[in-house]
Amino acid sequence: MTEEWNQICLALRSEIGDDAFKNWIQPLTFLGAEQGVGRFASPTGFLGTWVERNYGNRVRQLLLAAGYAVNRLEFEVRPTGLDFTPEDKPEAAEARTPAPEPAEKPKQPAVSIASEVDLPASPLDGRFTFDNFVVGKPNELAHAAARRVAEVGTVTFNPLFLYGGVGLGKTHLMHAIAWEIQTSRPDARVMYLSAEQFMYRFVSALRFKEMHGFKEIFRSVDVLMVDDVQFIAGKDSTQDEFFHTFNALIDQQKQIVISADRAPGEIDGLEERIKSRLQWGLVVDLHPTDYELRLGILQAKAEAQLEQNPSITIGSGVVEFLAHRISSNVRVLEGALTRLFAFASLVGREINLDMAQECLADILRASERKVTIDEIIRKVADHYNLRISDIMSARRARAVARPRQVAMFLCKMLTTRSLPEIGRKFGGRDHTTVIHAVKKIEELRNTDSQIAEDVELLRRMLEA
Repeated sequence: MTEEWNQICLALRSEIGDDAFKNWIQPLTFLGAEQGVGRFASPTGFLGTWVERNYGNRVRQLLLAAGYAVNRLEFEVRPTGLDFTPEDKPEAAEARTPAPEPAEKPKQPAVSIASEVDLPASPLDGRFTFDNFVVGKPNELAHAAARRVAEVGTVTFNPLFLYGGVGLGKTHLMHAIAWEIQTSRPDARVMYLSAEQFMYRFVSALRFKEMHGFKEIFRSVDVLMVDDVQFIAGKDSTQDEFFHTFNALIDQQKQIVISADRAPGEIDGLEERIKSRLQWGLVVDLHPTDYELRLGILQAKAEAQLEQNPSITIGSGVVEFLAHRISSNVRVLEGALTRLFAFASLVGREINLDMAQECLADILRASERKVTIDEIIRKVADHYNLRISDIMSARRARAVARPRQVAMFLCKMLTTRSLPEIGRKFGGRDHTTVIHAVKKIEELRNTDSQIAEDVELLRRMLEA
């Protein structure tokens, strides 16, 4: 019977997808069939009703094909859960309790957080852990708060509200909290899902008159994590249920973690009573990344890529170039690096500045800071108390030549202009002169602290 049900599960997984399978079919246990009735154990009546209405016909067809004379299904509610085994439910044990870590930790798969009873939650990404989160000044408070929530068994601040723009690390931190709790407290019931999924399940419960089961699921968790809560703004009925769920969990001293793209008070269409409760605990802003944080993230990602692709080499200044030029968000930054390594692997070339500009032309155009060569020349001349005509002249004295090289270096780093174009802007110089200037300043930044300070100050002024 177990083997036959496993085969049916495999067929259902391929038909309805991993997420739907883990949310609805995996929590069930097939108890057998007798007198034309297929009997299942279900953690809630809501879940059993949902399966009957949405997948009942297909489950009956598969049971018939497996030799069971079944014409209807029955679901026995067992709210305290069963001790499901891997044989009963494929991969259930993996979702519930992590295996002992080997000496070399493998990449974690994306699974759903589960506990005594599998909860209808979103899958977690194994890459999004605290170990893989690069901490910098813009996100250090959010990281520290997330760590506290994940590591301390007692509720310290409730709710924890994380907000910030796209690609700044909100989802990464929420996944990291869930992974940490799953590891340190495997018996804790953790539910992570988006606000859209919360609304979808609420509407389904209303439609099928299963609000009791809905409330039972959402109010029995130890940690509730809702991503992108701004999605429920303007949806009155969903907000009402979210409000009551929030209060019920707070009253039970259960931890709530919420994320959004804006602070609670800035979400239009969100009821005032919900805004007020979201501001009860700790509200943390993830600020846009600065150059140092972007550089740290890229260096960590580049090291990981080089470990996986030891035949690829990355030239000097490429990571710094990307950190300077791409400031929109971390996802774009990581995507650019991934594209470079893929391109280098396919064509067998070293990753250098020229290849980066060629391969990432579209991303660089979208991230263009609108800094012009003329503006750079003016800023450099002002900084070194020179006239623009001195920078453009043929004078080779170090007091003039070095600032000119700094200006050429900044033009290469902060604009998408080609080397010949930059050379022409500096009094009709050849592109080889620009190459020499860029290499010279790159070397001096590592050995001459004054040059490094000048370049960084000028860059900040130009990007401001």
